[in-house]
This record gives sequence, C-alpha cells and structure tokens, in this order.
Amino acid sequence: MNPISIRTCKAATAAVIALGVFSTASAQDLLPKAPKQSRPIVIDNAEIHTVSGDTIDRGGMLIVDGVIDRVWSGAAPDLGAELLSAERIDADGLRCYPGLIGANTTTGLVEISAVRATRDYDEVGEMTPEVRAAVSMNPDSTIIPVTRLNGVLTVGVLPMGGLVPGRASLVRLDGWTWEDMAIKDDMGLVVNWPNMRISNAPWVKTPEDKQREKIKERIGKIDDLFQEARAYFAARKADKSINADIRLDAMASVLERETPVLINANELEQIESAALWADENDLRAVIIGGRDSWLCTDLLKRLDIPVIVAGTHRMPRRRDSAYDDAYTLPMKLETAGVRWCLSTGGGPFATPHERNLPYHAATAVAYGLDHDAAIRAITLSPAEILGAGDTLGSIDPGKSATLILTDGDPLEQTTRIHMALIDGKRIDLRSKQTELNEKYREKYEQLREQAEPR
Repeated sequence: MNPISIRTCKAATAAVIALGVFSTASAQDLLPKAPKQSRPIVIDNAEIHTVSGDTIDRGGMLIVDGVIDRVWSGAAPDLGAELLSAERIDADGLRCYPGLIGANTTTGLVEISAVRATRDYDEVGEMTPEVRAAVSMNPDSTIIPVTRLNGVLTVGVLPMGGLVPGRASLVRLDGWTWEDMAIKDDMGLVVNWPNMRISNAPWVKTPEDKQREKIKERIGKIDDLFQEARAYFAARKADKSINADIRLDAMASVLERETPVLINANELEQIESAALWADENDLRAVIIGGRDSWLCTDLLKRLDIPVIVAGTHRMPRRRDSAYDDAYTLPMKLETAGVRWCLSTGGGPFATPHERNLPYHAATAVAYGLDHDAAIRAITLSPAEILGAGDTLGSIDPGKSATLILTDGDPLEQTTRIHMALIDGKRIDLRSKQTELNEKYREKYEQLREQAEPR
C-alpha cells in the first residue's frame, strides 16, 4: 500500500472514531443527578391514588429517608416537634400516584438504534447467562429524563439476542452509576423461546421435517444449558474442589426459584411449549410478549404464570385477526383472571418511546379494560411480577417514596407531571425536549419582537 493510501485510511479511521465519540457525547444527558433526601418531606392536600387500596380524596404523607413513613386522610396529624424542619409540599389538589414502571425495556442499553456504538443490549454468543443488563446501562442516556418526564420512574431492563441472552435488571431512573440505579441487578434469566410454527408457505424453501429438526435442536440447546447447570451445582455440592464456572453460577437464583425465567413467547404454540417446559423443570416463569396468551388462559392460570404484555399499539398479526386484537388483550387477560402487567413492547425501537407507557394503558381502557386495572398494570402489577411488590408500585407505609404529582389522570395526554420523587429524591424534570421547547419559544419570541413596528 502506498503512503497516500495509508494516510487516507488513517484519516478515514480517525473520522469514524471521531463520529462515534461525537455521537456518544452529543447524546449525553447533562443534568446532575438528584441528591439524597436530607430531611423529612411532608406532602399535604393531595388526592392520593394508593393503587393497593382506596383513593384518598384529600390527604397527605410523611416521607423519611426515602421511605413512606405514614399516609393519612384529611388534615395532617401532629407529626411531633422533631419534624419542624421537614420540607412541606402543599399539593393544592394535585393527584399523587406511585411512579409508573416499564416492565420490559432496553432503556440505557441503546441511545440511537441506527448507531452501533450506542447499542449494548446483545452480547456475543447464543448462551450468555452470566450477562447482567444493569452493568451495561448508560446513566447519562438522554432518553432517561424524557422517560421520567411522563411519570415512568422505574424500568425492567432486558438483554436481547441469542437463546439465553442474560439476566434482566430492575433499575430506578436516577443515579450517577449503574450501581446507584440498580434495585435488583438480577431480576431473572431471559430466554428467547424458538418459534414453534411449521410453515408450508410457498416462499419457505426449508422442508417441514428440517424445520421440526431445527425447532427441536434449539429447544434442546436451552434444555441442555439448564441440565448442565443442575449437574454442575450437584457436583460442586459433592466436591468443593471443582472449579467455579461463572456462566453456570449465574443460573443459581433461577434454579433455586428465587428469580423467574423470563420467556419471550408470542405465538400460542410458543407460549404453551415454554410454559410446560418451565413447569417440568420446576422453574418460576414469566411470559413476555404474550400476543396469543388469551388463547391459553386456563394453562397460565393453572401454572400461575404471569404475562408481561408487549404493548397495545401494535397491528394485528394475522389476516383473519380482529383489528383490535392488541387493544383488547389486556381486558381478556384481566377477565380470565391471569396475572399480567403492561409494557410498551421492549426492544431498541421502543426505547425512545417508553414515555408512552401510560397511553398504551389508555388504549386498553378504551377497549374494555377497567380504568383502575389499567393503572395497576403499570404500577403495582409490574412491581409484583418483577419481584419488587414489597417496595414499589403503591403508596403504602414502608414502601419507597417513588411517586409522581400530576394535575390529572396520567393516562390522559394533556396531564402534566408537576413533581417526581425517586426514593424521596426530588427529580429534575427537565430534559432535552423541554430545553428545545424553551429554546425555540425564545427564538420565535425574538422574531415576533423584530417584526413589531417600532
């Protein structure tokens, strides 16, 4: 290669690196993180939607060290002389809800899906149970403030790719590092269940028997991993000198039923196969996606397998499907008595739109779901399904003070979030969008002034 070609290659490489650095830097959230709660907080004169119980028309709460200490109806009780220094917030009729929870996201794992340097949700290899999603999170993602601005304060973050892409994490949307953000860095092991349907469409060239072999092979790989892990733990119990294997050690919480196996499955055949496999292997299971879950509600109820519905803003899957299949799915699961919660759909393309979670719930209400059930589906239900029901999802004494103050129903697009607290920390509700709003309002105000006659 001649010197000119070498210089050209070096220049091109430098440009690509610079572009990657600029893309990452220009997508960095510049807001400071919230400081820890330093004194008690009293919120009074609020309409409190506890979710777990009755709505309090006018009441308040005391927050101490990031935890709800007590909740009352009516006038504030005597809180004692030691609380004279408390920060007092007069909600003046605003509504108070627990912070919304996005159960199935890649928040913090992707910034711009078209830019490879900002995608960190897919590890190399088909079987990577040792991967933890929280470790790869970017605390300075510009998507996080935008998501918080609409009331979503906690998310489940799931890795993608392969058959067993790793372990999901439950995170709060504030913190300087991933350790600050992690509520549960191991929320459960994600499994992408193989497609079970045999296709005889004219454009499919693979013979049916080959398709069946491929399905059997992929399920066999998943099953082999779990059997290998069980054999590994049995061997280590019998012989402590056996070398540790971090890949298999990562599966301990799932095999001991401390955390669930989170199975991505949408087709009826997928859901049934995955549910029966989890039952045979004595595993706690959660179905993610669940497009056809309404067709096997008896099985899901019998095995007590909850469903994280992958959003309502989707098109029908089949030509003969009703146009409102996705819209009515939450109502059908609720009516059947299946445990479920609602997400936006997960994946990198849904990440920038996680803020729309309450509107997915609103669509379900428009198609038959009870309103209170819709609020529960994005607060307490995901908290329970993700193993954090004792600390999140409702406004009760002893739970985290992760909540929002709104001027209306969070399912309404015209509602504004006036205040958000995460573990008692007052969250800055500015974002890239609000700053751009202010910037261009100023621009057109200047243009108006210039156009006025002098």
